[in-house]
Amino acid sequence: MNETAFRQLVSGKVKGAGPALLRTVLRAASCPYGWAVSVRNRLYDRGRLASYSVPCTVVSIGNLTTGGTGKTPLVIWLANQLLAKGRSCVILTRGYRTAPDRFSDEPALLAKACGGAEVLVNPDRVQAARKAVEKYHPDILLLDDGFQHRRLRRDLDILAVDASCPFGYGRLLPAGLLREPVSSVRRAHIAVITRFDLATEKQIADIEQTLRRFQPNLAIFHAVHKQRQARTFQGRSIPVEQLAGKKTFVFCGIGNPTAFLRSLESLGIIVSGRFLFEDHHPYTPDDMDVILRQARKSNADAILTTEKDWVKTALLIGQEEPIPFYYLPVELEFLTDPEPIVRAVLRQIEAKYQEQK
Repeated sequence: MNETAFRQLVSGKVKGAGPALLRTVLRAASCPYGWAVSVRNRLYDRGRLASYSVPCTVVSIGNLTTGGTGKTPLVIWLANQLLAKGRSCVILTRGYRTAPDRFSDEPALLAKACGGAEVLVNPDRVQAARKAVEKYHPDILLLDDGFQHRRLRRDLDILAVDASCPFGYGRLLPAGLLREPVSSVRRAHIAVITRFDLATEKQIADIEQTLRRFQPNLAIFHAVHKQRQARTFQGRSIPVEQLAGKKTFVFCGIGNPTAFLRSLESLGIIVSGRFLFEDHHPYTPDDMDVILRQARKSNADAILTTEKDWVKTALLIGQEEPIPFYYLPVELEFLTDPEPIVRAVLRQIEAKYQEQK
């Protein structure tokens, strides 16, 4: 079952006796998962499970749910803000389906977008943090997708909350998309509600009310994902408006393909066909042949994907394809002044230096 079908199932959009029975089975399966998560968090809260510190500031950027919530654009934004202020930065990423010290989609995207920051790939965050400190002596470690990785002690926790699906349909995995209960928001210091434009005013108010119910002092910011340029796989850029009204075949392997498709609709791009892969899909030349054949059948004027998918498929595309391939880089644009986020991180860096004097 692909990501889209799974979301439709657990959201209740798929009707009938069979899907209803499957949802019941998934809810039963979520009980032991929820129990394990609760016990683990309680052990960390009480100090029964050890967490480890490193001699520099650690900031985690993560979420409560599976799938794309905008963590990567947020990591890129914060890293570049800190680099612009002269701070040295190392990004630690788990690298889903990636061997240690090897790059896949998200690590490669981080390295490309944050040229002045080192990127270390290792599911063992403590080991990666120690290596980063020993080798690079950074001012700050940015922990990508780190909210649930509690072995490494952090100074700030920043949550990315997707306005289009903020709380994973209200259920824990596998009955919903929640990695842990919403009450875990109490561990967070800052929340950034991403894809703000995909929710109504009332929905945003409800999201904020839920967040503050568990963390009254939570600093909340609003952001949208902007796609201003479409780039060819050979590096040429055009204004994204030039794709409006054109028939486009879309493919992607991301955690929230529905949000991506909605963003294309808002840009006036006509989706003539689509092929949605699993999140973190490892593309092959055969996949690209299938995409090209289906694009031809749909009479597409262009083939379009995400930047995350581009980093895995660029070398699989020929220089002279009969249908042009494009990808859409995503920029995070804040609707509320984000400077307090940067100041909060800088205060933590200064406090850490004072501790070590």
